Amino acid sequence: MTYATRDELQERYGLDELTQLTDRMGAGVPDDNLVNRALSDADAEIDGYLAVRYQLPVQTVPPMLVRMACDIARYRLWDDRASAEVRERYTDARRLLELIAKGTVGLGLSSALPHPLPSQSAATSGSARVFNRLSTDGY
Repeated sequence: MTYATRDELQERYGLDELTQLTDRMGAGVPDDNLVNRALSDADAEIDGYLAVRYQLPVQTVPPMLVRMACDIARYRLWDDRASAEVRERYTDARRLLELIAKGTVGLGLSSALPHPLPSQSAATSGSARVFNRLSTDGY
């Protein structure tokens, strides 16, 4: 499932920025392979968080996920040259995804998984230990 398309990414950040970030051959147009890879990476990152709470793939993509996918893909395209604004939008998207995974923020989707069962600790049985730190003192 794709959360955002190349056209949505271009609508948000402009053709000039996509061209600047991906045109390695000097053709004057964005490299669709690089753009699609960044969008795919964003999808995978989002899925990692959503899988905790939602049945994937989601049937409908809420606008919130489109925005986050675009912000994440843009950050990936900028790589280590990302400005403070690009980095902050990426960080905000990650924080929101963490809240979604925790169940603090919902997406309004009907495909939510039932709440996970509380973790249970392991139980042991048997007779008391013969040797312990105190009984072997000095050995």
